[in-house]
Amino acid sequence: MQVKGFGAGYLVDDVAATTRFYADVIGLPVTVELDWFASVNAGAPGYEISFVRRGHDSVPEGYRAAETTGLMFGLVVEDATGEAKRLAEAGVELVTPVVDEPWGQRHFYVADPNGVLLDVIEMIPADPEWVAANTPAP
Repeated sequence: MQVKGFGAGYLVDDVAATTRFYADVIGLPVTVELDWFASVNAGAPGYEISFVRRGHDSVPEGYRAAETTGLMFGLVVEDATGEAKRLAEAGVELVTPVVDEPWGQRHFYVADPNGVLLDVIEMIPADPEWVAANTPAP
């Protein structure tokens, strides 16, 4: 299989509200917007996050009413601290504060209107001790 893009999609009750969150609050451009389906670009050509109205006929029967659980997306940014400040000032509740991880990430979480977690990540240098302890011996 030669993958040319990636689209993650999930069922939502309110496509418009979800689209507005990702477009207006997170800042991702809308690529498709219908009353039952919408998609935003996740930062690179061919990488999309899509929302399908729960119960729509395009979803296989037996899955149409499924609740979204345990889903999270990682969005890599230049400045996680700046994004956390911007989102908090816009009234978005941060699920976690900004933290620096020893494996080389500065990040925080927010939740979209459906409870889907967004891990907003800035890549930073990894702690040398952590790298030494977690690098397999040759």
